[in-house]
Amino acid sequence: MALIALAADKGSPGVTTAAVALAAVWPRRVLLAETDPAGGDLVYRSTAAHGGPLNPNTGLLSIAATARRGLVPDQLWDHVQPLSGGLEVLVGLGVAEQAAGLASLWPTLGHSFASLADSPHAPADVVADCGRISGDTPAVELFPHAALVLLLSRTEPEALARVRDRAAHLSTRLHGGARGAAALATPLIGVVLIADPAGSGKLVNQVNDMLVHAQTGARVVGTLADDPAGADMLAGRKRGRLDKSLLVRSARKVAADLNQQYGAAWAVSAQAQQAHQAQQAHQAQQTHQAQQAHQAQYQQAHQSQPAAQQGRSQPPYQPQQGHAGADR
Repeated sequence: MALIALAADKGSPGVTTAAVALAAVWPRRVLLAETDPAGGDLVYRSTAAHGGPLNPNTGLLSIAATARRGLVPDQLWDHVQPLSGGLEVLVGLGVAEQAAGLASLWPTLGHSFASLADSPHAPADVVADCGRISGDTPAVELFPHAALVLLLSRTEPEALARVRDRAAHLSTRLHGGARGAAALATPLIGVVLIADPAGSGKLVNQVNDMLVHAQTGARVVGTLADDPAGADMLAGRKRGRLDKSLLVRSARKVAADLNQQYGAAWAVSAQAQQAHQAQQAHQAQQTHQAQQAHQAQYQQAHQSQPAAQQGRSQPPYQPQQGHAGADR
C-alpha cells in the first residue's frame, strides 16, 4: 500500500475529478486527501454520508493542531469524513490563505500518509489531490514520501509540452537529475492523459516517446476519459448511472493497471519496513535481556562472597581526638 499524489502543471485538467474517480474504484481501502494549498472543492460539490454538507473545519484544518505535537498515522482517521457512497475523505483547506498555518507540516503529513499503509489497526492507501504545482507550492513536499506521483494533462500540444517539462523538473528535484526509461527511481513519476478514449493508444505511444527523449524518467500510465457528463455525475450535479460512465470505467482500468504493475512492489516495501521494525524491536529486546542477565550475574556474585569479605569495609569516619591540653 502507498501514497499516490495527483497534480497538474497548469490549467484545469480535472485533478480533483480524477482523484475522486480513482479513489472511488480503488481495489483496497483508500483515504482521499485534499492537499491542494489553494483550497479544496469537495465541501462545495459533495454530500456527507449523513445527507448534509461536509464540515469544512474537520480535515486539514483540524489536523494542523494535532500535527504540531507529532502525528501518528492512525490519528488521521479522527479527522476523516465519509461521503455519500462511503468514500472516506480528508477535507482540504477552505482558502489559500489558510495554507500559511501548515507551512512546516507538509513533510509530516507526507510521512503520515505513506505510513498509514503500515497501520496495525486501519491500513489504507492514500490518494492525495495536490492541485496545481507550478511555482513553489508546498504540496511538493509530499512527493518524496509518495510511491507514485501522477501528473494529469490534457492532449493539446501546449499541455503535453508543459507536462514534459514539469516531469523533467520533478525528476531533477526528486531524483537528482534527468533519467532515461531504464533508470526509474522512487517515487515513480507517471502521466495520466485526459483524452477521448477513441484513438488514445496511438497518442500514448507518442507521448511516451516524447517523455523518454527528454529523459524525464516519466511515462504514461493510463488515460482517463474526457467525459463531462461523467464528471457532473461524480460531482452530484447530474443524475445517471455513474458506474456506467466512461469516466468511471476508464478510472477503474487505470486503478487496476496501477495495482497490477506496482501493487506487489508496494506490498513488498511495506512488508520490508515491517520486517525492519520487527528486527529492531527484537534487537532491542535482546539487548534488554542481556542487560538484565548481566545485572543478575553481578548480584548473584556479590551475594555469594564469604561473610568475612562481605563484612570487610572501611570503618566509619571518626574525628581524631585532640591531645590533652591541646585547647589550652
